[in-house]
Amino acid sequence: MQGVDQMFTKLLIANRGEIACRIIKTARRMGIKTVAVYSTVDEHARHVCMADEALWIGAASPAESYLAINKIIDAAKASGAQAIHPGYGFLSENAAFAEACVQHGLVFIGPSAAAIRAMGSKSAAKRLMEKADVPLTPGYHGDEQAPDFLRQQANKIGYPVLIKAVAGGGGKGMRVVTAEAGFLDALASCQREASASFGDAQVLLEKYLQPARHIEVQIFGDSHGNYLYLYERDCSVQRRHQKVLEEAPAPGLTPERRAAMGKAAVNAARAVGYVGAGTVEFIVPGAASDGEFYFMEMNTRLQVEHPVTEMITGLDLVEWQLKVGAGETLPLAQEQITLRGHALEARIYAEDPGTGFLPSTGRVIHFAYPAETPFVRMDAGVAAGDEITPHYDPMIAKLIVWDDSDSAPRAHACARMLQALAEVEIVGVANNVDFLSRLVACPAFAEANLDTGLIEREQAFLFPAPAELPLEVWLSAALAELLRSRKEAAKSAEKSKDPYSPWHAQAGWRVTGQAQQALNLRCGDVEKTIVATASRRGFVFEIAAQPLSGQQFGGQRIEATGQLDDTGVLHADFGGRRCTVTVIPVAEKRHVFMHGTSHVMTLRDPLSDTGQQAIAEGSVMSPMPGKIIALLVTAGEKVAKGTPLLILEAMKMEHTVTAPTDGIVQDFHFAVGDPVAEGVVLMAFEENSVGI
Repeated sequence: MQGVDQMFTKLLIANRGEIACRIIKTARRMGIKTVAVYSTVDEHARHVCMADEALWIGAASPAESYLAINKIIDAAKASGAQAIHPGYGFLSENAAFAEACVQHGLVFIGPSAAAIRAMGSKSAAKRLMEKADVPLTPGYHGDEQAPDFLRQQANKIGYPVLIKAVAGGGGKGMRVVTAEAGFLDALASCQREASASFGDAQVLLEKYLQPARHIEVQIFGDSHGNYLYLYERDCSVQRRHQKVLEEAPAPGLTPERRAAMGKAAVNAARAVGYVGAGTVEFIVPGAASDGEFYFMEMNTRLQVEHPVTEMITGLDLVEWQLKVGAGETLPLAQEQITLRGHALEARIYAEDPGTGFLPSTGRVIHFAYPAETPFVRMDAGVAAGDEITPHYDPMIAKLIVWDDSDSAPRAHACARMLQALAEVEIVGVANNVDFLSRLVACPAFAEANLDTGLIEREQAFLFPAPAELPLEVWLSAALAELLRSRKEAAKSAEKSKDPYSPWHAQAGWRVTGQAQQALNLRCGDVEKTIVATASRRGFVFEIAAQPLSGQQFGGQRIEATGQLDDTGVLHADFGGRRCTVTVIPVAEKRHVFMHGTSHVMTLRDPLSDTGQQAIAEGSVMSPMPGKIIALLVTAGEKVAKGTPLLILEAMKMEHTVTAPTDGIVQDFHFAVGDPVAEGVVLMAFEENSVGI
């Protein structure tokens, strides 16, 4: 980081999504103009619209845009920016980028290239920490990378072993191996993913500690030799080794442990002359009541979960970054940092928890979330109408809550999070909002029984069997459909030559009496027909049902009234029982948001028989758009159910496609390197009903 005499006036943000939007907010408050950069697919992205100006830097591929150092430097010089903030991900921990900024007279909002190199390689950082007497997890951190040599080292360490990319982050380039037999395959997969994501296939090995907590300490340093820590965050709740729910402070941490970890983190920063914001990550075995903790790595950038630290300290970490980048001293001393209350952050992703958290792509058609208050914050990177593409991380937003109650602030923060999640509505891509609600409500999480295996351990609670839909969900979908039809009829009448003609109305009036309308709705394996008769106040519903569970609503007559606004919010009254629901129509789908959960229903036309072409049972289809990077079997080979068939890369992570049944791989429809769309048939596969 290069010191300057005064605060700069224009800042280029070399990133996208929610972190770019978040940086823009602070810069604007400080009176600093912002410059966004964007790829072809991000032309209308939220960060582009928020910035004072924006420059196109290349095609959708990160290598041609957000990872192209020369293009970003050229954009900064063309715009007159004096400094570059890298955000996190992309070039944020790239020493060559930090050097290029300095060479071109630009302030890099981050540590020096030397500090990035010292801590950016996980193996080099561990060797440095070992010299500084910081406790390390048992493992191998050397440069020798021959597969057989690494396998021998793993055997010495003892299984389970964690293989980790030395340049990794964000959960990419990591594999847990439980036995020697699976080591070499896991190593090859890890190295491929590390090379694709970070341009460096080198790995290290660690003893995989389980159960264990993942606790990280936020540190800051300035160019005047001052260092401090801003308490800690617990990031134990993870899936695919990637954080999904974080909190600050870490539950159950004693003041003595907090001080010891803070001191170790500051010592790590001081060892490399660190300047700016950074995070030192520790692994804490089990409950660790004895004070044990081990250094894992240091992230030389701002972290995704930094907002929880901001909430408990009342500080703006991006503001601190910009001030330190301008050559100022740290705004406060260690003894002036206070901890107040408890904060949680939930990462909202475009992914499907029910299919192993596979990422989802598509257009965000509807996106609603709670209003910002001192207790609730939403850092969003997309808006309704934006596209989630396979080129970048599938994060949509981060929801952050805080509570400073004198008694049980964590419990109150959890309650706030559940309420806030209930107000998040997303249509257009699969998402994890309902899963996050179950996660916060999970007894293990509520009781702070935390470790990195929590999600796997609590499968029964987090992935329950489908429950019977409340009757109000069916009724709301039907009522919203009828009211929407009436509104559309009224708009059509207004445009006609005779807007008051009764023939334009859809109030159910007929010469021979009130008409009936049948709506056929389906959700999963359950289908219901709701027959609506117009009444003086609204409608009378009669429900016919064919649910697999055997539950019958047939024969019920329910008076239904309500008001539907243009955003899809329905204020309904069903026989004196009132509720507020959101119903969003997309083609034949009806997305119903009620009581903090979402349901997708299909409005079926009984006169239409244009259903989707049936896919033969046992077909092997692509679960997402991506690229074929490895074929694991050959044409004509007999395979058992669950056998890995090929590897698909999407969003810089590998996903293994397995055999749906015992059978024979007749032929592959794609070759290594080919792009594939979601839902395409990947191979000709013949089922073998008698086994292999």
